[in-house]
Amino acid sequence: MKKFNILPNIVTAFNLACGLFVIFKINMLQPGCGDYEVVHTSVLLLLVAVFADFMDGALARVFRAESEFGVVFDSLADAVSFGVAPSVLLLKTLSLEQGTLISFFAAAGAMCFSLCGVLRLVRFNVKAAEAKGNAELQAAQKHHFTGLPITASAAAAVSANLFLLSPWAIDWFPMSNIERSIALTCAMFFLGYLMVCRLKFPSLKMLHIRIPSFQLAFLSVIFAVFTLYGILYFFPIILAFASWFYVFMALVLSIIRFIAGKKSKTLEDFEPEPDEYDNM
Repeated sequence: MKKFNILPNIVTAFNLACGLFVIFKINMLQPGCGDYEVVHTSVLLLLVAVFADFMDGALARVFRAESEFGVVFDSLADAVSFGVAPSVLLLKTLSLEQGTLISFFAAAGAMCFSLCGVLRLVRFNVKAAEAKGNAELQAAQKHHFTGLPITASAAAAVSANLFLLSPWAIDWFPMSNIERSIALTCAMFFLGYLMVCRLKFPSLKMLHIRIPSFQLAFLSVIFAVFTLYGILYFFPIILAFASWFYVFMALVLSIIRFIAGKKSKTLEDFEPEPDEYDNM
């Protein structure tokens, strides 16, 4: 079994390597030289890092190789790949003159995003440690997240950056560099807040769809065809739609829960965590 114990950590190291490669590669460019192709390649690498982040936890559970070292290593890798890399990518793609108000605003947005991402990971680890031995808390954590997961936040951040550089965005609603800088920086502040807020965000594990096996296979094939076609020809649009749809879907569910009130059973799982439970 010992030979398997290192496998999740190797996958985590691969996740970290993808994030570091994006940071180092983009820093070799001059400010403002991050064009659509550069951002497109960086986004693909970060998506590979997302997949690796999913796989390392799955492998650790399958081989029962979960350890304190792996938990800390995974958090540090996520902080770099999903907390720092999107911010560096944003600043390098904006052609902003140093010392100006807009450059300070963009730097503040990037710092806010990275800082909130680290805080999000710290809170997740603390709550996971508290849930050990408590079946009820562990079951709740499998159904939803408190605060926007850092991987989803990173996907939303880089997808917005990629989409606004894409030919479709330039044709549909052309924006000046200042306007794009303001829009992306506001998105970074917004995503940073969502990562540290007490709102609930659904986990894919809470989806239980009862469909006969033949129909499920047929629908899966249809979905895969359309998804692959969209990725091949409309990748920036598909990525932006999927990542921001998740963000706004959770916000809509939280708003419905707020309107329904605490006494109602409507969307009870999306009741925000109380202050006393939040360790931040």
